[in-house]
Amino acid sequence: MNLSYWEQKTWLADIDFAVIGSGIVGLSCALSLRKAHPRSKIVVFEKGMLPSGASTKNAGFACFGSISEILSDLKTHTEEEVVQLVQERVNGLKLLRITLGDDSIDYQEKGGYELFSKVNSKLFNECIENIDYINKLLRPVFGTDVFFRKATPFNFRNVHSEAIFNQFEGQLDTGKMMSALLEKTSEMGILVLNNAEISSFSTKNEEIWLKTAFSGDIQIKQLFIATNGFAKQFLEEDVQPARAQVLVTKPIEKLEIEGTFHLDRGYYYFRNIENRILFGGGRNLDFKTEQTSQMGLTPLVQNTLEDLLSTTILPNTPFEIDTRWSGIMGVGQQKKPIIKTLAPNIFYGVRLGGMGVAIGSSVGQQLANLSIE
Repeated sequence: MNLSYWEQKTWLADIDFAVIGSGIVGLSCALSLRKAHPRSKIVVFEKGMLPSGASTKNAGFACFGSISEILSDLKTHTEEEVVQLVQERVNGLKLLRITLGDDSIDYQEKGGYELFSKVNSKLFNECIENIDYINKLLRPVFGTDVFFRKATPFNFRNVHSEAIFNQFEGQLDTGKMMSALLEKTSEMGILVLNNAEISSFSTKNEEIWLKTAFSGDIQIKQLFIATNGFAKQFLEEDVQPARAQVLVTKPIEKLEIEGTFHLDRGYYYFRNIENRILFGGGRNLDFKTEQTSQMGLTPLVQNTLEDLLSTTILPNTPFEIDTRWSGIMGVGQQKKPIIKTLAPNIFYGVRLGGMGVAIGSSVGQQLANLSIE
């Protein structure tokens, strides 16, 4: 592509800070860099028309982990590590809300429920028996108990009559969140270039060069990689892509279901969006197939989601599917995000572990701080 003199000079020349990825992490990183460097040129490169991973495709859960997820984490992490993970998620959500404001992201804290299938009494009993233990473990973070036993609401079927309620779980509008972030970056004089894929980067004599298909090689001073589920393109790290499939129903008259819900150790999750149901998950049905960076839908997952909708979530309510999509997360053996320096003036923040809404702002801020420090 032959770019004009004006295009080269205005957008692609004399770049102080380049960020790859315009999701929550990338934009939060750019905003933090702007605060530290008011006059520097900051450019965010995004390969898609919109953020390509999960930032505009997630379910809008403002959560820090269900009790079954926390118990699962305790099998591979120490108590101290798990408490730190939860603390980071709580801090990240607080930072997101302060940065954008609750109204602009339609944040609502209605609490969340963990439901338990009747065929998995072992998991139900394990979680019920450990409520006091987990509440005590998390008391330094919240100052009070988090989880409570409650009667399962809304006439769900094929689940235990009791659920575990999390009083601090919230929900937000993912589209409004990302729109507000983009608006804020624009106000701060940060350039965001869409359909601008960076295929690779290289260094030579302390210079950093980005390889592109739209403008050849671009020289920059500092580079920040915020590609999460697509991190393997640039990095050799413990982070794998994990596809999440989602569907949303058409409006349902007199829908009573309200709040956020987790099922089967968080592998399934659903919530109301006004008078619709958003339902996602199911990658545990075929981990190998869903370990991909390719967007797409599979009959196995989509049929299972519809079946659970009709038999468990909306057993007495006719519904139609309005739309379906998928997003790409970044996961690994450990839950802690990877925020590191790769080389002089090259930094990265990846592996959000499906908690991008909760920790994305914080990871972006920490990523920027690697340079600021």
